[in-house]
Amino acid sequence: MKNKDQFPDHFRQNEKLPIRIVSPGFGHLSSGIAGDYNLMQRKPYYFFLFMLEGSTRHGVDLEQFDIGGNELLFVLPHQVHKLPATNHNHGTDYFKIGFDEHCLSLLPKQFPFLINPLNMQKIRFTPSAAIRLKAIFELLLGLLSSMDTNSELILAHLNSLLTEINTAYFIADKSPADGKLSKYIGFKIFVENNLTDHPTITDIAAELALNTNSLYHIVKYYSGLSPKEFITNRLILEARRRLYYAESTSIKELAYELGFNDPEYFSRLFKKVTGKTIGEFFQDLSGN
Repeated sequence: MKNKDQFPDHFRQNEKLPIRIVSPGFGHLSSGIAGDYNLMQRKPYYFFLFMLEGSTRHGVDLEQFDIGGNELLFVLPHQVHKLPATNHNHGTDYFKIGFDEHCLSLLPKQFPFLINPLNMQKIRFTPSAAIRLKAIFELLLGLLSSMDTNSELILAHLNSLLTEINTAYFIADKSPADGKLSKYIGFKIFVENNLTDHPTITDIAAELALNTNSLYHIVKYYSGLSPKEFITNRLILEARRRLYYAESTSIKELAYELGFNDPEYFSRLFKKVTGKTIGEFFQDLSGN
């Protein structure tokens, strides 16, 4: 199984940018290269699937998502992505695009949806928004048909693409400029950046210029969890990802890597959150 930690060089469709676009008639890897990749991958880059016609099913972090017309699935770096098992389950008309943090860093603004504050891997577009999104994908496909296309043109259209997606992501909820949502995004970023340090709720609240009670209500509102439960669930999700890819040689090593001083406590916490022992989790994986 290959588990590369960066955008693969042979995926690139531009000399300067790590980016690739795929449609039913464009951009597919050869069967020989595609065969080297497992259907279940821990993504080292951003991946988007926009379905125009037909339907498909993809897994993200061991959960299944059905994607139909005018719907988009996105997968963030380090999430576990499961592809459909057969080609006829890929839908009849779609666009896929992948790019890494380098591309994102060259864009003129940030996109809050990439933190996934509302915990939605799938976005549905209105008919008019879907038409605009399709047009941008088609422009990007044309630009990426040649390796020597000016990278600034590609980045301009990628920026437009992510702007459309960001708008659709938040359309059913408050604007990301809303104070509470902004604080929740800050909470998620802080947790991601300090996960294995097991930050205290007091430290996080102070970092966000909040009291602990306000932080509790904000996190509970957007996630349905208390801040402590959120951090615990995120740690166990990371454990599940690493267990799937056998990134640690033992439960003890995994516990230490995730900042737990007591491997037995880590094992008990894993069962409390998932309902399964680590051994049972392995058995389920082997049965897939």
